Amino acid sequence: MVSLAAQPIWRLPMALWTRNSGGAAVSDIAHLRAHYVALFARFGEPAADLEFTPGQLGPIPGEWLRPPKSAPGRVILYFHGGGYIAGSPESHRALIGRLAEASEAAAFAVRYRLAPECVYPAPVRDGIDAYRGLLASGVQPSGVVLAGDGSGGGLAFSVALAIRNAGLAMPAGIVAMSPWADLSLSGWSLLQNQKSDTAMHWEILFQCARHYLRKSNPSDAYASPCFANLKDFPPIMVHAGSAEILRDDASKLGDRAADAATPVSVEIYDGMGHLFQADARANEAKVSLARLGQFIRTKTSMLQAEIA
Repeated sequence: MVSLAAQPIWRLPMALWTRNSGGAAVSDIAHLRAHYVALFARFGEPAADLEFTPGQLGPIPGEWLRPPKSAPGRVILYFHGGGYIAGSPESHRALIGRLAEASEAAAFAVRYRLAPECVYPAPVRDGIDAYRGLLASGVQPSGVVLAGDGSGGGLAFSVALAIRNAGLAMPAGIVAMSPWADLSLSGWSLLQNQKSDTAMHWEILFQCARHYLRKSNPSDAYASPCFANLKDFPPIMVHAGSAEILRDDASKLGDRAADAATPVSVEIYDGMGHLFQADARANEAKVSLARLGQFIRTKTSMLQAEIA
C-alpha cells in the first residue's frame, strides 16, 4: 500500500453548502447534467477498432466491449461516473476502451438508474443485479473486477459491499479512478483544492448528493463506502490526483481497507486533477491506465492459469 498521511476532516453540515462562489444556486438538474456532459467530452473518441454492442446482465441493460486481445473469462464490470445524475455507457466509451485494452479484458458498462428519477439505493441494486447476471452467464468471480470513475468508482465499492453482505462470491478485485466515496462531503481536500480543481466543485457534488440521496443519511455505508468496513474485500487499487477535491475520498478508502487488513494500493498523482485519465495524451494518464491494467491482469491471473 502507498502510505498516505491522515488528512484533517472538515465537518460542515451539508445544509450550509448551498451556494457556489458566485452566489448563485446550482440545483437545476439540466445545468448539472450539462456540466457533466462538458466533462465527458474530454474523453475524446474511442479507438476505431473497438466495437461496442448493447447487452444485458439479468434484468440490467448495458453495453459490452470485447477488445481483440481480451483474455477469455476476464471481465471488467464498469460503473460510469456522473454524480449519480448523469452519464451512460456511451459517454464513457473512450475511457472504458482504454482501460479494457490495458487490462486485456472484456468490459460490461452498467446502465444503472440515475437520479432524480431514481434515487438511492437504486444504482447499488442495479449493480449487484448485474453482478448476479454476470455470474449466471457462466463467468467466474475470479475473472471479474469491479471498476468505475467518480461516483461510479464509489459505486463499485458500494456494490462490492452489497455482494459481500449478500454472501455471494467476491470478485477478483476493485479499481477506481478519482472515486467519490464520501457523500457527506467531509474531506479537507474539498476546501483545500477548490481552486486547483478545474473539473469539479463542492457545490456540484452537494447538489448531486441532494438529488441522489433525498432524505437518506449521506454517511450510510452503501451511499458513502468510505464509512464501510471493508473486511473480506478483494484487493483494491485506487488512483486520484493531488490537485482534485476528491483526493481525500481515495485516501479514506485506503485507510478503511488497511484497517480491515485488505490488500490495497492508493496512488495519488502529483499535480493531477479530477479523472486525469481522460487526457489520453498525458503521460500520467498512460502510466495510471497501464498500472490499473496490470493490476486487473494480475488479479485475474489465477483464472487464466486454470483455463490454460
